[in-house]
Parts: sequence; C-alpha cells; structure tokens
Amino acid sequence: MKEEDIKKNVREGYAKIATKGKSCCSPATSCCGSEGRAVEISQKIGYGKDEIESVPEGANLGLGCGNPVALATLKPGEIVLDLGSGAGFDCFLAAKKVGASGKVIGVDMTPEMLEKARENARNGNYTNVEFRLGEIENLPAADNSVDAVISNCVINLSPDKEQVFKEAFRVLKPGCRLMVSDIVLHKELPEVIKNSVESYIGCLSGAIKKDEYIKTIKDAGFKDVRIIDETKYPIELMANDPTAKAIIENFNIPEDELKSIADSTVSIKVQGIK
Repeated sequence: MKEEDIKKNVREGYAKIATKGKSCCSPATSCCGSEGRAVEISQKIGYGKDEIESVPEGANLGLGCGNPVALATLKPGEIVLDLGSGAGFDCFLAAKKVGASGKVIGVDMTPEMLEKARENARNGNYTNVEFRLGEIENLPAADNSVDAVISNCVINLSPDKEQVFKEAFRVLKPGCRLMVSDIVLHKELPEVIKNSVESYIGCLSGAIKKDEYIKTIKDAGFKDVRIIDETKYPIELMANDPTAKAIIENFNIPEDELKSIADSTVSIKVQGIK
C-alpha cells in the first residue's frame, strides 16, 4: 500500500473505534469492544488495576501492547509527549506522575480520537494535559521542548518510522529519553498479511523486524538504545481479536503457518537517550 493510503486507512479505522466507543481495531468487525475486554487486555500487557481504574471512563480502549508510562520514570514537573495518544489513557496516567507543575501533550492524527480524548480530559478535570492534532512524522512541538517521549503500539502503524524517530529526537531536550512499547517481528510476514488493511489497523502489517527497529532508533541519533523487556505477543490480543479472525477467515493461512506468525511476533519496550 502507498503511504497516503496507509494513513487514510488507519485514520478511518481509528475514527470508527473512537465514535463507536469500542476497543475493536478492525473496521469490518464489531464482535468485541466491551469495557471489560479492554480492561482484561490492559492487565495482560502490564497495567495495574489501580492504573486502569484511575482514568476517566472511555479513556482505555485496550489498544496498546505494553505500558510505557510504567517504564518512563516520569518525575514531577516534567513535560511528556505521547505519540498517537488515542483516547488519552497513557496521557492521563502520565499526568498523575508529572503533577500540576508538569505537562502532558498527546498527539493524534484522528480528529475523532482527539475529540474523545478532550472530552475525557474535561470529565476527569485534567488541567495539565493537552491534545494536539498532528502526525507523528511531523510533530506539532518545538525543538528541545520535552523531557520524555512515550508511545504505545503506534509507531508500527507509521509507514515512515525513520522520520518518526527523527521527530522524537528533535523535540526531546538533550539528555532526555524516549520510552516506547511496540510490536516487532523475528521474521518477515507473508505478503498477504503485509498488504492487509485489517492487519495494518490491528498493528501487525506495519511491524518490522526487531533489529531493523532498533537500528532505526539509533540512526535517528539516540544513544544507549536498549530493549528493557521483550514478551511474546499473541495475535489474538492484537486490536482485540478481529485481526486474528481476519487472518484466519480471509487469508486461508494454514494453521502451522499461523502459529509461526504468532511465534515471531513480540512486544518490546525500548529506551533511548538524546
């Protein structure tokens, strides 16, 4: 798919998630999406019960693949930028860590998600959180202006990851940090999945090999780049089941090959310093 087609499909897919209020990442499927399912997924990928219960209702859509806030060592007074902030879940958790003297900026390219996030911020009375419309390849933030860049299962959706990490490097203050959770691969995906809209929106088709992902961060200028944690990430958790169902039902992939795909898909938490 062309870069603009990818962005258009991702934007439309996540707009449907935002307007339906469901944690379903396949626009053609409405099988999932309960709040209980989002909570279940969030607990499996590293969020504590107290974290989940502390954010406004509707902020947690169950779309992540890890908990970057828990690893970002945020301090009171810091400025945090969240790439692909969605309905604001990680932003609200970060806001509690940086306190009233700090600030959290969420950036998302989907207007419907921004509207939902801003509504959640009003409902939760978050005065230290701001949501901005923008693409993560061209961040609406000044050079050397933030203390931490976080992201949760979003960079894999970008067709230009190199530019994303360059932008993250640009906006960070010298000596400050990048901390992201993302999906990566141990081996290449079959072409039929790489070109699938359902899989792209479900965070799978855009994933690249782990070594390439780490090299891209280093090439952007980051030092001390290291994987803090790596866990197998079951396909059935990606975007709440519809991705797995789309793969099984639409692509006629043999069971042994499907298992191989699942075994090669991992969630990593990565840190880098400017």
